[in-house]
Formats: sequence, C-alpha cells, structure tokens
Amino acid sequence: MTPNHRGSHVFKTRFGNIPAIKENGIIKAKSIRYAHSERFQRPVPADSFSEFIFPDKIPVCPQALSPLVEKMIAPTPVESFEPDEATQYLSVYRPENTIENSKFPVVVWIHGGSHEIGCGDLPTADPTEWVREQEIIVVTVSYRLGLFGFLGGSDQRPPNLGLLDIIEALKWIKKYISDFGGDPDNITLLGQSSGGDAIAHLMISDDVDHLFQRVIIQSAPLGLRHNRKKMAAEFLQKTEILKGETNVYTMMEDYKKYVPSVMKYGLKAAMPFGPQYGYYPLCSEEKALDKWRSDAKKYDVLIGLNNNETAFYLKTSEALNKYFGKGWGLKIMDKTVETTTEFIYGTPARKFAENHKQGGGNVYLFRIHSRLKENHIGAPHCIDLPLIFGNEDAWKDSEMLKDIPWKNIHENGRKLRALWAEFARTGTISDKSERPDILQLQKL
Repeated sequence: MTPNHRGSHVFKTRFGNIPAIKENGIIKAKSIRYAHSERFQRPVPADSFSEFIFPDKIPVCPQALSPLVEKMIAPTPVESFEPDEATQYLSVYRPENTIENSKFPVVVWIHGGSHEIGCGDLPTADPTEWVREQEIIVVTVSYRLGLFGFLGGSDQRPPNLGLLDIIEALKWIKKYISDFGGDPDNITLLGQSSGGDAIAHLMISDDVDHLFQRVIIQSAPLGLRHNRKKMAAEFLQKTEILKGETNVYTMMEDYKKYVPSVMKYGLKAAMPFGPQYGYYPLCSEEKALDKWRSDAKKYDVLIGLNNNETAFYLKTSEALNKYFGKGWGLKIMDKTVETTTEFIYGTPARKFAENHKQGGGNVYLFRIHSRLKENHIGAPHCIDLPLIFGNEDAWKDSEMLKDIPWKNIHENGRKLRALWAEFARTGTISDKSERPDILQLQKL
C-alpha cells in the first residue's frame, strides 16, 4: 500500500479492538473515549473500548466561537463538531510502517485556547506530517474546558476538572500505548498557550508520577497565573445560576455576561478560566515555586515563546490600528507588544527555566523570531502551530500567515519538528543538529 492510499486497520489492544484509518503513511485511531463524567464531577476511567459514537464528527466541549481565532487562524469547522460535555477523548497517530518490536517515542498534544475553546483534533493541529517525518507517535487529547473544566471552588462545582481529565488521559496512555507500538517510558507532553500552562501545572500535580518524562511548553501565559483566587471566586458566584441549565448553547451565550473585568483584575482577566491552586490536584500558590524546583529532576523541559506574542491581539485590532497603525503610533504599538509579551510570556518562561535549573533539572529555553521584513506582526502567538504541525490546506486562509510564503513555514517547520522530536526521544538537543534560522535555543 502506497502512502497516499486509504485503507482500514484494527488495533488489537487490551482496551479492545480499535478501528483506525490508514492514510498518507500513518494510521489514525480517532475519538477513543478514555473516561466518562457527569457535569461538575471528577472523571471516571473507561474500562473498555465502545463503538464509535462520532464516526464523522469531532467531539468537542461546548464553547463559544472566537472571532479572533476565526480571523487569524482558520474558520472553525462547526459542521464537523459534536458538542459533548464529557469531552474525554483522545486520538492516536502512528507511522504505518514499523519494525517488529520497535517502540516509538510518544508525544501527547495538549491544545491551547485560554482553557476555554478548542479540542484535540482541529485540522490546524493535525500531526500527520510530523508523525510521518519523524516516526513518532502523537496522541491528541480533548478535555473539559471553560465552565465545565476550569472554574470551580465548591463541593458542587469542583475546580481543576480539566486537569483531572488530562491526568486520566495520561494514565490511559501509560497503560495502553504499548499496544499501538509506543514506548510507555518515553512520553513527552507538548502544549501551546493554555495547553502549556496546563502542562506546567501537571508537573506539580498529585498522582502523576511516572506518567511522563519530558515537557515542551510553548507560549504559556505563566505571567497570568498569580493571585487569581478572588477573581475565580467572583466568576464562580456569578455563574451559579447557570449550573443547572440543560441547554449548553444557552450556557455558552450567558456566561459571557459574567466574565471578570480587566479594569478590576488586570490582564489576568483576559484569561478568566484556569488551574486553581489549593484544590486537588494542586498545592497552594505559595508552595508552587518550591514544588517545581523540588520536582525538577523528574522532567526534561523545553520551554519558550514567540518574539511578538501579543501582536496577535494588538496589531490585528482594527480599532487600535486606526490610531496606532503608523508613525509614532506604530512605535508605541511596537513597544506595547514588546512589554506585554515579556510580562505575560517572556520573563515568566525564563524564571520558570531558571527555577528548574536550580532544582537540578535539564532545561532548554527557546525563542522564535520572524526574519521577514514584510511581515508586520512578526512572530505572534500561534505562529508556532503551523511550524510544528504543517498541514498547508488547514492554514491556507490564515490571516496571520498572509505575508509569509508557505515555503518559509515548511522549511523552518521541518527543521523545528526534527529538533522537537530529538528532544522527545532523548531529552537533549545536540549542538550539531540543524536549526532553523528563526530559532534561538540555549541550554541553561
């Protein structure tokens, strides 16, 4: 069978016989339910594979569409979505051709979206190209978001349910990935934006020992993690009237009325959902830094950001560009992008890396730049996604890439995918490995 042919496959696993598709040189087993849950309850692990519930749909946690994502990345394929409150699904992508008894390194993709939107199986994060090139297994994970997964503070509405979903997925992967040809002792978590934020907090969560060995944290907004308790409590109290609503579309429309004010809570209110310290599985905020340091030797870390993260939000605003799109206004805009990028992403990433090194951990720090003068927004939030995942068809309508030839994305992406796969295999990146021109990388 040639790589471009399509066919079927069945993975015979201890979890059950799982149907899959052979396509483009890889095998995909999609929408495997790893756990179940009731609304605002902890996940319960699934004990066996059940029939495909969504054979032609992507199960997603109910969510409101983001106009910015629609504009800058790609239109959301709502016709392909099937809303499901209990969004505990994962998909496994594996090379088609294998050597007998070989074990592939495993990368687990934790998607971003402000802990509020997205899912594991969006076309813009399809790992087919990466899996085929680097002969790794990629597992994509969907989990509860927003009201269902990242807001709580009472017995009736516990916090951190989205984190607990991911932990159940990791337990599933640890137990069953060898049945797909993966190495259960070589698992790397990869997350971008809020996915990276989730991974950083998984590193200090209870009950995760030996579930993963390495992490790749891209563009995590760690500068927004501090002093969120009062904001979360207010948000929880205001949305209490929605907890029994049976119509999830009504919930998604109505909760936006109660989102915390940026005027009251500052920039952190721009991401109102998130992990909450002091509730299972997390320690108190005061102990978090020490716990990251004391656990540093458990994990290899690759952490970094894009050079112009907040240009994604600021330079694409028509209202702001009206006043700050040229001349001195543009200089003010550039300085604002630089300052906010460092506050939310850059300085916290370096402090996280330095703290990890102080604990005796192995850590690399990276930064992605744009080298194209005609690209006015530089290297903004999410520019790393097409580099890692490729998939030109999914990104062809992206406003973010309109001034960037796909050839540049592909050439830099191929090199970046090779480096990230090298880290996933070994926890190291050789000084002799080819680096893309857009990447600054240092071992601390």
